[in-house]
Amino acid sequence: MNLKFVTLTALVAAAFAAPAVAHHSFAMFDAEKTVTLQGTVKEFEWVNPHSWLRVMVNDEKTGKPVLWAIELSSPGRLVTMGMRSDSVKAGDAVSVTIHPMKDGARGGQFIQAVLPGGKEVLRANARDENQ
Repeated sequence: MNLKFVTLTALVAAAFAAPAVAHHSFAMFDAEKTVTLQGTVKEFEWVNPHSWLRVMVNDEKTGKPVLWAIELSSPGRLVTMGMRSDSVKAGDAVSVTIHPMKDGARGGQFIQAVLPGGKEVLRANARDENQ
């Protein structure tokens, strides 16, 4: 009876812990390419599991502003990089370097940014990519 109880308890604990360690793939981003975008912040979402920065960037072909969505790290990780929930706000000019989407969609994975006032934020493992 004790073995059954322990086994059942372990299975239930594992089932509840699985979502906490689950994570999506970054295969949709082209890690071989980088793109630097200059634009104006439309929205900054400080949310788990990943924050989002939406930036209006002038399209090279049309000259009209288009929306880019950049996936950042979690808020906790961003704090260790020197970013806070109020680091950027709508209307701020920013420069953001990303790994773009493989399918050509206007989005990407955050690598680094230059925020208002010149503050630089670099993804923790981005240093390793450049060595």
